Amino acid sequence: MELKEKLIASFMAFENQVDIDLPVHDVRSEAIKQFETQGFPSKRDEAWKYTSLNSILKHDYSVFPKRENHIDYNDIKKYFIHDIDTYKIVFIDGKYSSHLSETTHDGIDVCLMSSALTKPKYRLIIENYFNKVATKDSLSSLNTAFSQEGAYIHIPKNKLVAKPIQIVHFSTGNEAALLLQPRNLIVVDENSHVQIIERHQSLTENPVLTNSVTEIYANKRAIVDYYKIQNDNENASLIDSTFVNQKQESVASVHTFSFGGKLTRNNLNFYQNGERVDSTMKGITIIGNKQHVDHNTLVHHIEPNCESHQDYKGIFGDSSTGVFNGKVLVDREAQKTNAFQANNNILLSDKATINTKPQLEIFADDVKCSHGCTIGQLDETAMFYLRSRGVPEKEAKALLMFAFSNNVMSSVKIPEIKQRITKIIATKLGVNIGFDL
Repeated sequence: MELKEKLIASFMAFENQVDIDLPVHDVRSEAIKQFETQGFPSKRDEAWKYTSLNSILKHDYSVFPKRENHIDYNDIKKYFIHDIDTYKIVFIDGKYSSHLSETTHDGIDVCLMSSALTKPKYRLIIENYFNKVATKDSLSSLNTAFSQEGAYIHIPKNKLVAKPIQIVHFSTGNEAALLLQPRNLIVVDENSHVQIIERHQSLTENPVLTNSVTEIYANKRAIVDYYKIQNDNENASLIDSTFVNQKQESVASVHTFSFGGKLTRNNLNFYQNGERVDSTMKGITIIGNKQHVDHNTLVHHIEPNCESHQDYKGIFGDSSTGVFNGKVLVDREAQKTNAFQANNNILLSDKATINTKPQLEIFADDVKCSHGCTIGQLDETAMFYLRSRGVPEKEAKALLMFAFSNNVMSSVKIPEIKQRITKIIATKLGVNIGFDL
């Protein structure tokens, strides 16, 4: 049985496990119809022209893990940002782990989607926000159809969250192949501020496919600072779809650090539904072997006097492949828009590939919009200068790559995140440059 048919058949079994009288039932039922009609995307779809899912769809994935698994904290503590105090929402094979998590109800809701979707106290938020900004593409619809578990975060008005929130998903390998579909809903009300760190981590060599959807709502003057760390093993694949809806004078930023995994596809969509909105999308990709990372971004400028900033850096070695497909859409009413988009790439190998397509679609006439991309190799003059000063070749290359990535790193607002990413980059490049960490 092909995966599509297996998922459609599994939906009936899934419905037997959930309360079909809940309002979300109709949303799920409509979503599975969308997926059944569209199926999995293929290279015939323009947005997937350079990314094929064939190699990861051939496995016989378990849709529902057979049992709950336990992990000892000492075995996985290296995957947490433990240099700072944080709230933690931890999932093991798609199931919530209470002994690894640290949540709170002290003025803010940091809890589970399974609770939010079923308990009356959350019904108003679910009715107003759940699946309202996520698009109806096939993979987002598939996630919506099976939506049950993930992180639910609601920050009420005028609240500065005291510490960052970590959302971490582990897969143990107790299944021969596992499909995970976490669903996150994050609502930040007026004048509030939150920082969130997200990670998907496989602890196994068995194939894992994660189809994740996150909806983020930044209301008036809210500030959302979001970090995605993607450094998985080479049998794990991730399709991550994040949708950000911003209201008047809100500030939202998403930093995506892609260093590992077999296939990674990041769909990141910003919708500016208010004036004086600021949106930031930045990323660093460093991969090798036959790894594949695809960034597909959209910023939709709907109202006037708004800004957006996109800056993605890619370093590709061996036979790896990168894709960047970024689009800035400026509506007729979105006058005084200031939009910047850049994608810069370095190929370290003759076999490495990058496909990049920055796009502007502008219907307003009073705007400042720029876009561009570069593809090249390391600067030979700079290499010669460093070598002539006694810097070994490997360290010289690493210094140039750190400098290349610096524009993205400089905008990271959590020092401990910057330190962790710096360490990962040094490990990826096989050097110890002597940063003071």
